[in-house]
Amino acid sequence: MNVCIPVIRDEGLASAVNAHFGSTPVFLVVDTESGATRAIPNRNQHHAHGMCQPLASLEGEALDAIVVGGIGMGALTKLMAAGLKVYRAEQPTAGQVVEAFRAGQLSEFAPGTACAHHGGGAHGAHGAHGGHGGHGGHGGHGPHGPHGPHR
Repeated sequence: MNVCIPVIRDEGLASAVNAHFGSTPVFLVVDTESGATRAIPNRNQHHAHGMCQPLASLEGEALDAIVVGGIGMGALTKLMAAGLKVYRAEQPTAGQVVEAFRAGQLSEFAPGTACAHHGGGAHGAHGAHGGHGGHGGHGGHGPHGPHGPHR
């Protein structure tokens, strides 16, 4: 299966998972059987609030699932409408996410579990993810402080 994981930078399976799906600089596509990885730059990284087009950068990719630390309702709805399953990443690296995916330990996002904070509020309890990956010019997002994947 091919899973797509938003990461801060391409470091293969050691890549740190980015807690912000739409503003991630890189999507890492991982073949869960072979462990092979391929990085796809996010061409839609800098977009106005609520205008995330998650499939713009992933168009034409053969994906079975998306695994994310956090995702807004708009992006989640678009991915689900495209027939993709979206799972919650609670692990800090892409390799650990893949292990959890293989073991069936990831929970699927539902519309009621998407991030609703994108007006400047905080995510709440998160782990460290090492930054926002170019989040500075991302219209409508307030300061969040250091945090990582949703728990």
